[in-house]
Amino acid sequence: MKNIAFIINPISGTQNKRRLPKQILEVLDKEQWMPNIEFTEYAGHARELASQYAKMGFYAVVAVGGDGTVNEVACGLRDTDTAMGIIPMGSGNGFARHLNIPLRTASAIEMLNHSEVIEADYGMANEYVFVTTCGTGFDALVAYQFATAGSRGFQTYVKKIMQDVLTYKPETYRITDGKDINIEHKAFLLTFANANQWGNKAYIAPHASIQDGKMDICMLSSSAILGAPALAVSLFTKTIDKSMFMDSLQARDVTLYREAESPFHIDGDPVAMPKQVRIRMVEGGLRVLVAKRF
Repeated sequence: MKNIAFIINPISGTQNKRRLPKQILEVLDKEQWMPNIEFTEYAGHARELASQYAKMGFYAVVAVGGDGTVNEVACGLRDTDTAMGIIPMGSGNGFARHLNIPLRTASAIEMLNHSEVIEADYGMANEYVFVTTCGTGFDALVAYQFATAGSRGFQTYVKKIMQDVLTYKPETYRITDGKDINIEHKAFLLTFANANQWGNKAYIAPHASIQDGKMDICMLSSSAILGAPALAVSLFTKTIDKSMFMDSLQARDVTLYREAESPFHIDGDPVAMPKQVRIRMVEGGLRVLVAKRF
């Protein structure tokens, strides 16, 4: 039997999680797994618990919540032998969607019974870890507005987009790796993607891979508002990379120079970040449970 821990964020998403421990115990294969179940009590608690379980030699730790919970658990497990599982119960679930983890809770638990471990990349933006995306510009502003809203869910996210999209003023950014890449771009938003989407099937980097050691750098033009309706469609049909308003490239390690200490997000959560940000990928630094392929 293998030791597995479930770290449940009670406030992520919109679902009540009171009965979740009972459901986990009912669906989980008792002959394969020996589970521990804990609820988080404060911001950063999931990271602490995950790190403790990794030091105890647990086979896996499952993040039960949204992208913020996944990020915290990944922070605690990165560069260890303990794998991360996910039961997606957040608003966007970007990393889980990239991994094709079922959004239905019972199915996500059942998947653990028939799973295997893969080695995935994670990113660093200065001292912050990201597993899905990080970035600056309009999406970072929306992340801040969403985090301070009184309610969660996709409707709240769309409301915040509509609230600011017409008044947002793009900035000029410079990106360089000190060798081959030296770009200056006035952008509506700038996303550094490990996974292919922000969440909710909004594919900002349709061809991104979490196993190539590279990030996809997606730069949406300052004039993108002119093509907003078509861009919205392309975002959800995996074709935004073909838009005349989108420029993209791949890199392993770059430095971003911004005009000001404007909003920045890590996996959808706003963070304070200086004008200069080093963004790099750590190849194969995170072990992840996914559906068994054969």
